[in-house]
Amino acid sequence: MRKLLILIVLQAIFYPKVFSQIGGESTYSFLNLTNSARMAALGGNQIALSDSLDLNVSYNNPSLLRPEMKNMLAINYVGYFAGVNYGYAAYSFDTPLPGNFAVGMHYINYGKFIEALPNGEKTGATFNAAEYALNIIWSHEYKRFTYGINLKPILSSFENYQSVGFATDLGLSYFSKNKFTVASLVARNIGTQITTYYEGAEKEPIPFDLQFGISKRLQHAPIRFAATMQHLQKWDLAKAVEDNSGLIPVLKEENFTKKFMRHLVLGVELLPSPNFTIRAGYNHQIRQELRLDEKMSTVGFSWGFGVRITRFQLSYGSARYHLAGASNLISVAVNLSEGFVRKQ
Repeated sequence: MRKLLILIVLQAIFYPKVFSQIGGESTYSFLNLTNSARMAALGGNQIALSDSLDLNVSYNNPSLLRPEMKNMLAINYVGYFAGVNYGYAAYSFDTPLPGNFAVGMHYINYGKFIEALPNGEKTGATFNAAEYALNIIWSHEYKRFTYGINLKPILSSFENYQSVGFATDLGLSYFSKNKFTVASLVARNIGTQITTYYEGAEKEPIPFDLQFGISKRLQHAPIRFAATMQHLQKWDLAKAVEDNSGLIPVLKEENFTKKFMRHLVLGVELLPSPNFTIRAGYNHQIRQELRLDEKMSTVGFSWGFGVRITRFQLSYGSARYHLAGASNLISVAVNLSEGFVRKQ
């Protein structure tokens, strides 16, 4: 664990630029997409979920990869907007080496485009655009702590423009004695571009995100609450807006409460039985960025459910990102082991 903490500090020193970046100011933004239906239903991101049957949680926090997940296969698919789709698949396997291992592939396909000249004249040719990130996840435990790392080689391809990069996720989690309470710290996407999209271009930062999360399952009620604080490396996530209510227009910043809420992602799970779960979440940052003042609707809210049948798990999540519609996520997982026991 001491080596992991040293590594976090060293990465922060060697890549100081990433500590001031937020969405829209970096490349490889697909790394921030929600990977699974469960995460989508819980607000888009939770890093402190204790569940030995959900391999997908190790994508958000590599320290949550546990020994009970060996021989698990997880497949996720998202039908996004405007013909865009993305997904994530992962498999956890046993090795003679110490610790727990899993590999995964995260991709986004932007679809097929029609080529045109600078004056708008179509050439008749088409091209594709897509991005990929390989996930190599490892974790280990020390008493009530678990720690992990996710190594992510990245390939981004837009027509003839390609870029290669590398990112690292570092995670540290603490479990209470009964495993009902989990607290986690995650540094996501520490890294850099290796090659740029064209010769002579400056390297762009990638979307670093420092996060803290906690979850609590009630001991005498089938409910789990979860909360994650995102983008802790940058306090102000909103730009000051112009206030024209007075004689002289002035720039007005949000108060402390609104700034705090932009970092917070809330989720709750109702567990009426071991085989069925109902989920809901709220993401204040998404609501503030994507709402329309004329009609806010349910932007920022999400919901979903999970069903388990013997070895198989099926999850559905629906997240409202805009009035134009919701994003629907489907996750399927299967335990390929001969026998397995669930541990919370």
